[in-house]
Amino acid sequence: QVQLVESGGGLVQAGGSLRLSCAASGRTFSNYAVGWFRQAPGKEREFVSAISWSGGGTYTADSVKGRFTISRDNAKNTVYLQMNGLKPEDTAVYYCAARANPYGSPTAGNYAYWGQGTQVTVSS
Repeated sequence: QVQLVESGGGLVQAGGSLRLSCAASGRTFSNYAVGWFRQAPGKEREFVSAISWSGGGTYTADSVKGRFTISRDNAKNTVYLQMNGLKPEDTAVYYCAARANPYGSPTAGNYAYWGQGTQVTVSS
């Protein structure tokens, strides 16, 4: 089992940046691919980005491509989501999730472990 804790959310103006962190504890973190998802009020959970367990493969949703970058530091058991050029439509609760698989997935149901989420609010 792996436990995940997100941090780094907050309130930012449009065009600003935030870096989210997903800190893991428990089993060997390098054995897990990690994904970031987000959920806005009244909307379904949406895939944002994912990274393979080695960090060599990344996948990013078209809606954030070119603005968001996922990375990981297995020595620190942490995955990051650097968010630049934020827009009001990026406002949501952001969740990280882990799966015991070499590769990430855009499907939420493929992840067994989830963090509690961190709120990101982008003002116009």
